Amino acid sequence: MSDQFDFIIVGAGSAGCAMAYRLSEDPGNRVLLLEFGGTDAGPLIQMPAALSYPMNMALYDWGYESEPEPHLGGRRLATPRGKVIGGSSSINGMVYVRGHACDFDTWEDMGASGWGFRNVLPYYKRMETSHGGQSGWRGTDGPLHVRRGTKWNPLFHAFRDAGAQAGYGVTEDYNGERQEGFGDMEMTVHKGRRWSAANAYLKPALKRGNL
Repeated sequence: MSDQFDFIIVGAGSAGCAMAYRLSEDPGNRVLLLEFGGTDAGPLIQMPAALSYPMNMALYDWGYESEPEPHLGGRRLATPRGKVIGGSSSINGMVYVRGHACDFDTWEDMGASGWGFRNVLPYYKRMETSHGGQSGWRGTDGPLHVRRGTKWNPLFHAFRDAGAQAGYGVTEDYNGERQEGFGDMEMTVHKGRRWSAANAYLKPALKRGNL
């Protein structure tokens, strides 16, 4: 192959899609993205209600397992990983949870300079468009849409209220200032479709001539 590239990204998973999007923002960069897996087209991946299918299909999942677990009778646990455009973001359960602020701050205390929560929060905000998140803690114009669903069933509210009645905390946004407590689940779904890294990052970037 005689083509020349400034960047070669191996794997169109969650990280690879985001890297391709950001690197190709500079028209001076020529970017090549390589992916072993196939297309993410079709309802089994794009339809949120079908979430249990792709993570159990050899077409989309590498089929990894854990080592035998001695405290589980020697059983091996399934560890699905995406073998498809979008990687594991194309086969996961679409639940959106940020890393805990105390974890980042602990890593910084242990020597990971620049990895405190105050350092990573701007990147969390840059990546997302939050629909209903806490102001000041959430992004409003990023490529990854995060929603809470319609909560049409009264059991949604009853479950949260039961947690409060049992003495547990309640949070209006577990990806905001208060990360502990019962609250509404957030998901990477937009316009009725799984909003994977491929839909959020890769497909818009493919419209550029340098990727």
